Amino acid sequence: MADAGLVDTLLRRVEEAEDGVDSLQVAGSLGLDHQAVVGAVKSLIALGEVISADLRSSKHWELTEEGKEIAEQGSHEARVFGSIPDEGLAQSELMKLSFGKVGFSKAMSNKWIKVDKTHEGGARVFRAVEAVVDQVREKLLQVQGGAEKLEEKEKSELKKRKLLSEVTVKSYWISKGSSFSTSITKQETELTTEMIASGSWKEKTFKPYNFEALGVAPDSGHLHPLLKVRTQFRQIFLEMGFSEMPTNNFVESSFWNFDSLFQPQQHPARDQHDTFFISDPAQAKGFPEEYLERVRKVHSEGGYGSQGYKYDWKIEEAQKNLLRTHTTAVSARMLYKLAQQEEFKPVKYFSIDRVFRNETLDATHLAEFHQIEGVVADRGLTLGDLMGILHQFFNKLGITKLRFKPAFNPYTEPSMEVFSYHEGLKKWVELGNSGVFRPEMLLPMGLPEDVTVIAWGLSLERPTMIKYGINNIRELVGHKVNLQMVYDSPICRLDS
Repeated sequence: MADAGLVDTLLRRVEEAEDGVDSLQVAGSLGLDHQAVVGAVKSLIALGEVISADLRSSKHWELTEEGKEIAEQGSHEARVFGSIPDEGLAQSELMKLSFGKVGFSKAMSNKWIKVDKTHEGGARVFRAVEAVVDQVREKLLQVQGGAEKLEEKEKSELKKRKLLSEVTVKSYWISKGSSFSTSITKQETELTTEMIASGSWKEKTFKPYNFEALGVAPDSGHLHPLLKVRTQFRQIFLEMGFSEMPTNNFVESSFWNFDSLFQPQQHPARDQHDTFFISDPAQAKGFPEEYLERVRKVHSEGGYGSQGYKYDWKIEEAQKNLLRTHTTAVSARMLYKLAQQEEFKPVKYFSIDRVFRNETLDATHLAEFHQIEGVVADRGLTLGDLMGILHQFFNKLGITKLRFKPAFNPYTEPSMEVFSYHEGLKKWVELGNSGVFRPEMLLPMGLPEDVTVIAWGLSLERPTMIKYGINNIRELVGHKVNLQMVYDSPICRLDS
């Protein structure tokens, strides 16, 4: 509550004025801080229609602390000029002065001084003119005196030197309200049992109940933008007739993560600097024996029309446990399960879950991220089918600027990288990879020879960054995330 004396004074000022008073002028005439008067205004507003207060904004120029110093002592360049005696001054000595460095540069630019570099004792500074006019100080004194008649160019130059700043001041124009009175009775905000018992409530004035006021927002959790976009991706897959694959195994064996996908054991992706290997338990067991033997054979000897990789395939490498590097390992498990059915039936699978890679962190890469994968298995599928379904899929995401680039994957041929234009980064960003699974991967599983499987995978983080205009992935996931961004982010609505 504002000071009662200040409230009374403010009401008398309003009563004396014909049209009203400005809160800033009232504060100045009373020698008070403006915020104190604002507090009194808000107290009166809370009482109802006692006063009418319109918020106004005005701009004016003020001197910065450095500007005030120059207005008092002179500009740096003028002080440099005044510090140079007739016999000159060593440049090294001049630079030791607090105003020397800036003042020297400005004085040289104004051609007030000159430097003799041929002097025996080193470079020496001399006056180049008899006298100077310190226009910078004069302009600042004009502003300080309230005469803001400087040209915009002059103000801009002083602002660039951080001598002047434009300040926005908000004040209230206060006038009489419909219930104006100079005698204010304190309004009660609460009806107590004592008032009811004594009957004193009949003589009390109660503050009107504000039915428009918003209550305090309850504390609650908020969905992260990644979760919002993931929900939309899942909905799109379901609309397109896909079934979700189980992805609850973060720890995977090298066999399902690499070998079953026809990825050789000497591939660089299987090195320590690319993959997180597990030390306990270090090895997996219980692989399908017949399938394991067919995978070994296609790697080391070839088959199904392929010459293989011609190396000594080792079960010890296939048994190594790791944090899965892609959800394609889950797709391999599901396709193997599909191949065990007596009669093949076309399927459409999808998954959205976490994967792990030993990546160097930057604006678009993390060591832990989410992969979205779609898989379609049917007879007679072609690369045209893959491109068509990708266009349909991304159009449902509201991403229309697409490019396809030929690529290489050990388990797909042909393969394509998918790019989308990122308006924030102003460049084409890779969204994911796609391709047609190789016969060397599918036929050892037991799938019919005329069955083709097309697939694509993309990051969940990058489409989220594009959708929410986030330029650095570390602002989306990790310790640098602004929680206010999580609270304020709207529900994801992809422009399907």
